[in-house]
Amino acid sequence: MIRVAVVGAAGRMGSTVCQAVRDDPDTELVAEVDAHDSLEAVLDAGADVAVEFTLPDSVKRNTTWLLERGVHTVVGATGLTDEDLKQLDDLTGPANLFVAPNFAVGAVLMMRFAEQAARHFPDVEITELHHPGKVDAPSGTAQRTASLIAQARRGEPLRSDEHAARGQLVDGVPVHSVRLPGLVACQEVVFGGTGQTLTLRHDSIDRSSFMPGVLLAVKRVATLPGLTVGLEHLL
Repeated sequence: MIRVAVVGAAGRMGSTVCQAVRDDPDTELVAEVDAHDSLEAVLDAGADVAVEFTLPDSVKRNTTWLLERGVHTVVGATGLTDEDLKQLDDLTGPANLFVAPNFAVGAVLMMRFAEQAARHFPDVEITELHHPGKVDAPSGTAQRTASLIAQARRGEPLRSDEHAARGQLVDGVPVHSVRLPGLVACQEVVFGGTGQTLTLRHDSIDRSSFMPGVLLAVKRVATLPGLTVGLEHLL
């Protein structure tokens, strides 16, 4: 039985994670820590794994604290930069760190398909759509997708358009962010070529879509030395 603490348990994602941990026969929820609570509760409960789903301004601080105290950590909150990940990687050793920009299996497949399509289409744009409570833009999923697309191009230049209405450029890929009530998490990647387009879209219509991926990471993080980024490494 894996003893799990959820940090950010009062949030919508955190509360969904708590319920998923309760329902899984292989995991036990031993601590629910609000964003304003002391992380000492994680240690007091004897958690094997902490799941961090707070906010961009607290995720690095909390993850640092947990790793320094030997708690395996699964991070779903966005806001960690590449430099942050390097610094956190240096703290791994007794404890491992798993970070995923998106825990939905369909979203991971969409990113992989986009990486493959980028080798064959000259132009691409990303639109990501989320609920109004999402504080970061572009989303971590969109940034990860843009990075994979850029890497797949093997250094070939992507179209760059700095007009303000063309979205924020991430690794040379225009990314458009939408925040509207009624949405949970959606992303559309549109490739353009001579006389044709290719559209890849993934929609999470409920936060339950992320839970199989979260539970998979919780069960595997202890076997993954150091830092692992991306759910695709577990599929």
